[in-house]
Amino acid sequence: MVEHVGAVPRVLLVDDDPAVAQPLARALHREGLQVSVAGTGAEALESLDDRPDLIILDLRLPDTDGLDICRQIRRAGHRMPVLILSAHTDRMDTVVGLDAGADDHVTKPFRLPELLVRIKALLRRAAWAGATG
Repeated sequence: MVEHVGAVPRVLLVDDDPAVAQPLARALHREGLQVSVAGTGAEALESLDDRPDLIILDLRLPDTDGLDICRQIRRAGHRMPVLILSAHTDRMDTVVGLDAGADDHVTKPFRLPELLVRIKALLRRAAWAGATG
């Protein structure tokens, strides 16, 4: 269970593959998170108005590259953590994603317990940063 104080953490899951998005959204919900799913980059950008606490972002989207979405999120001044979830296994892809503004990178297929721990860590750090300035 994700530990939190106050409101339930909101996660925006951006993935166009229902075989990944639906079970992951259910697992995150079971962990006590409020989950919204976007299947395109355009939907993801529109969902920023809901001020998610964390974004899980696939790199391959039908309308744009996830890296471009990550860059747009950062250029717009949004500071919420972004975790890239990608089938790309090349180390350079990880470096490029982090350089684009992502906070973490997990490769598909992933182990759910590891992904959940990374999500908890990102939410914890974001809460600390928000509490201190």
